[in-house]
Amino acid sequence: MQQTGSAQRRWSVTISRTSSASSSSADDAFEDFVRGRSTHLFRLALVLTGWDKAAAEDVLQIALEKVYRRRRLLFRNGSAEPYVRRVVVNASIDWRRMLRRRAEQPLDAALDASIDDGTRQVADRDALVRALGALAPKQRAVLVLRYWEDLPDPEIAAALNCSPATVRSQASRALTRLRELSSDPPAARAQYLLRGEDNE
Repeated sequence: MQQTGSAQRRWSVTISRTSSASSSSADDAFEDFVRGRSTHLFRLALVLTGWDKAAAEDVLQIALEKVYRRRRLLFRNGSAEPYVRRVVVNASIDWRRMLRRRAEQPLDAALDASIDDGTRQVADRDALVRALGALAPKQRAVLVLRYWEDLPDPEIAAALNCSPATVRSQASRALTRLRELSSDPPAARAQYLLRGEDNE
């Protein structure tokens, strides 16, 4: 019986050490991931939230907290990025839904201003960001994941929990709406910006 008790203690110590080593390895992997990918993920959150820095920080914080809680599983099975990307997208969609009827500046400031050639590209980018902000959350997410993240439709579908066919449909509608926004008269554009959150 004494030997059995001794063996159990040794087994308990072995489990404890293994668990501790596994936790330490997961912590290291999480820290490496944050150092290596947080800047890129923050930019993704920025685009998804319509370039709202505070919202992007909140969205990324939510994602990283969830990753930290699941770090042992995520980093043992490979890259955590697909999971983090899905959380960032879903958190940004939830955030946009909470901001229904948010007042936006019309696109005219970016589209109609007379601008020197040196800053035209910046204005075009600003106009695109504002137009993306006018889209329904899932449409925006599809475009960002497809053209910003350069993801194939099956991966976008996995991130949004929908079918690839739905991804293609959402992308088509979103691109059509972006073209409409670029050609709409100012009043129509402003009106769409104010009701864009209802078009889900």
